[in-house]
Amino acid sequence: MAEITAKMVAQLRELTGLGMMECKKALVEADGDIKKAEEVMRIKSGNKASKLAGRTAAEGIIAAFISDDKKIGAVLEVNCETDFLAKDEGFIAFAKLAAQAVADANPADVDALAQVVVNGKTVEEIRKDAVAKLGENVTLRRFARFETAGQVAAYLHGNKLGVLLDIAGGDEQLAKQIAMHIAATKPKSLDASGVPAELIETERRVATERAKEAGKPEAMLEKIVEGTVQKYLKDVVLLSQSFVMDDKVTIEQLLKANSATVNAFNLFVVGEGIEKAVVDYAAEVAAAAKI
Repeated sequence: MAEITAKMVAQLRELTGLGMMECKKALVEADGDIKKAEEVMRIKSGNKASKLAGRTAAEGIIAAFISDDKKIGAVLEVNCETDFLAKDEGFIAFAKLAAQAVADANPADVDALAQVVVNGKTVEEIRKDAVAKLGENVTLRRFARFETAGQVAAYLHGNKLGVLLDIAGGDEQLAKQIAMHIAATKPKSLDASGVPAELIETERRVATERAKEAGKPEAMLEKIVEGTVQKYLKDVVLLSQSFVMDDKVTIEQLLKANSATVNAFNLFVVGEGIEKAVVDYAAEVAAAAKI
């Protein structure tokens, strides 16, 4: 049995970022072979990641990356189990690394992103290392990437909301202002054609029932409903929205005045659409008191 020295433990810890006791146990198992011990820890890290995979990860952050020439950009949602971990520097570093991997490698989806190699390791291997080190389930949920002849801009609001914008014309200040506007108003689409048909149908159905309950004449229903739908579209379509920094102009008018065009945008909000488990802590404490 090889002697396990403090220097060996420190070296393995530097390589893996894991705890001293875990490093020492791996070195004992590998009979002092640093490379084999690292492999042992990677295997165990993978096992730990698998055990945590079923736990709901609805917290997290939005990370973004924009190339120096502003021609390529990416925005990414990475989830974890607690808001406390979302503030951890290691977790934030992993999210930023993954966002840059999206921009650089242009993966087709999250599964493809997991196989992108960064500094000799796949993103999935780095994720498993993070799970082992941080002790929570960590998941790559979704991303968007733009590559344009114009410019790409991003705006992050407290890491919980992120906007990626593809805009042609204008300047950096305009791009930032439009991205901030999107963050504030959360439009459904760029123009009316992008609003999902089911949303419009819901508005039409609600407007019809309201008009009937208000006793409006049957002959007026169609006109009333259409007016309500148009008002809804004005509120949720980016180009027709009033600019939050100057409500006297619409986004469409603002863009025209600056000879600019928005090609596309993406808006991510952390945990949006994820069903969170509701924990009854009072019941848990009561049950524990009976043990």
